[in-house]
Amino acid sequence: MPLTRSHQARAHQMHGFTFSSLATPSLGSPELSIWTVDAPARSTSPEHRMSQDEVFVVQTGRFVATVAGKEVELAPGDALTVPANTAFQLANPFDEPARTLACTTAGMLATIGDRTVNPPWAA
Repeated sequence: MPLTRSHQARAHQMHGFTFSSLATPSLGSPELSIWTVDAPARSTSPEHRMSQDEVFVVQTGRFVATVAGKEVELAPGDALTVPANTAFQLANPFDEPARTLACTTAGMLATIGDRTVNPPWAA
């Protein structure tokens, strides 16, 4: 039975955020990838697009997400679904850190500008 304890999650850093893998193909989940995103105060991701739908469930703190040019503030317990191939940016413009859980279909790719990457926290 695949099990990842939170303190054993593989951590990856990008754009000031920390991504911690919880369930991915390499961790025994062939269909889904789930990870946490820790965003320090006053941090922002670049605008990007994902090849698959992506769901975020805020755990602590607050975020501002921009999806297809529309801004929405997210608080603990809120769930946001970002459709595949839609421009998306995640920001924590507040004075406290924030954490969200993210989930998508295994094998998803991210496009940032003209560069496509396979995020290691989802592999």
